[in-house]
Amino acid sequence: MPNSTRNQVETIREPSLSLSASEVRRVIFASSLGTVFEWYDFYLYGSLAPTISKQFFSGVANPTTAFIFALLAFAAGFAVRPFGAVFFGRIGDLVGRKYTFLITILIMGLSTSVVGFLPNYARIGIAAPAILILLRLLQGLALGGEYGGAATYVAEHAPHGKRGAYTSWIQTTATLGLFLSLLVILACRTALGNDQFDAWGWRIPFLVSLVLLGVSVWIRLKLGESPMFKRMKSEGRTSKAPLTESFAKWGNLRIVLLALFGLTAGQAVVWYTGQFYTLFFLTQTLKVDAQTANLLIAGSLLVGTPFFLFFGSLSDRVGRKPIIMAGLLLAAATYFPIFKAITHFANPALESAQAESPVTVAVSPAACSVQFDPVGKSKFTSPCDVAKAALVKRGVPYSNVSAAGANAEVHVGATVIPAYDATAPNAADMAKTFDGALAAALKAAKYPAKADRSAMNIGMLLVLLTVLVIYVTMVYGPIAAILVELFPTRIRYTSMSLPYHIGNGWFGGFLPTTAFAIVAATGNIYSGLWYPVIVAALTLVIGSLFLHDTKDVDIGAVPVPSS
Repeated sequence: MPNSTRNQVETIREPSLSLSASEVRRVIFASSLGTVFEWYDFYLYGSLAPTISKQFFSGVANPTTAFIFALLAFAAGFAVRPFGAVFFGRIGDLVGRKYTFLITILIMGLSTSVVGFLPNYARIGIAAPAILILLRLLQGLALGGEYGGAATYVAEHAPHGKRGAYTSWIQTTATLGLFLSLLVILACRTALGNDQFDAWGWRIPFLVSLVLLGVSVWIRLKLGESPMFKRMKSEGRTSKAPLTESFAKWGNLRIVLLALFGLTAGQAVVWYTGQFYTLFFLTQTLKVDAQTANLLIAGSLLVGTPFFLFFGSLSDRVGRKPIIMAGLLLAAATYFPIFKAITHFANPALESAQAESPVTVAVSPAACSVQFDPVGKSKFTSPCDVAKAALVKRGVPYSNVSAAGANAEVHVGATVIPAYDATAPNAADMAKTFDGALAAALKAAKYPAKADRSAMNIGMLLVLLTVLVIYVTMVYGPIAAILVELFPTRIRYTSMSLPYHIGNGWFGGFLPTTAFAIVAATGNIYSGLWYPVIVAALTLVIGSLFLHDTKDVDIGAVPVPSS
């Protein structure tokens, strides 16, 4: 076991915590239920990203850019999570876990419910997306302080040898929160119909947060402080400067960096691929209707969620590291064939058309732009840009072929459609001609406008999506336990929160945006998978070589400088 990942101290074991099994179960239930509600608040936005795009970014002319912009607003909440981790982690280590719980749930619940009242772009213009992004930032800050507190709180109540099993309940909360958000969305969509839901009914799930907020605050008020923290505070052993101890001392900072690059970065991309990117892939790429896609994801989550508890408990026996590394290996090795199989079973007509009449864009690469416009102000007018934008808008996969000159041609099988310069004086007439010819060629080649529900193999899709969720449970089920066990009690909240939220907030949170932009640029519907595959593989290598397993660590030990 490498000494570099251990504090260079001797330890004195503290007396065991005298909590009954029923008291520990109450702590787990109360912590987990409150955290489920927070994740519900946070993931409503991700689940409704296409609707949010239409409501708040309708001022962006290019639909692809509008959707990417909506994903960036979603990612904004992830971007600030590490700052929330540092801010609230410090409060948690200085003042206590329970106090921090109450602050984070209040910020999260209130900022989410306000979205339900927020006027859209058509009503107040640019102020709408600006306020929306501000609310997302508040959500991200609150969530940055939530997870570390919940994991630390439960772990400090758990008996030695069962931390993996106990903290795995916290690991189910993100999936259960997502599941709850999908159920509420489906119920509203079914009751109102798609048109009414898209017009105003999408606000209802956000307003439900007010009810969940009341329940969550009531639950949190009933909790006492962590007995391990109370004892440490009564003995005057709490940290006076948790940020300095966590990040300014190389011994602990090195563990923080290893936790990030050897654990949470890879865990995050597997999590967001299995539970979020799959939803975007189904709806945006394969053109599966939103209700069917949500039902498929909800079904896979329902089947896969118990495996969080299975792998958490298993990690108490075989160790945390082997399970996490195995999940990373399986994900990196099988993502491409699994997503190709999802295409086969979800939209076989698209797969068949792509095989029989492949679409290519022939043009000089120098004449093309990367159609990624986060501020919605750029105009893509070259023939290449026009051709690619038209294909992306229709959800048609394509490949790029290098050709001389700036005049782009779209090849649909043997049919050739010349693109046009959108700045030309007669651009409007040319656009009608181009769009008509492209639509006719795609129809003749049997490219579907949307996935045919009757042609889907629902059973196989559920199997494939469940496999992706099981990968998530392998990397995520034991992660709370290993992070808690890596750091001492006095700075645990601060130290474990930062690598977790950098990994999940940045490496994971930006995955949908990055992957979708890669697909839009290349035309290859699978190219976005390179991002999670590469990150998971790098984390696998670093974690396997440099991290030790922690299942036998005594987190209640009191560090004493060695002589």
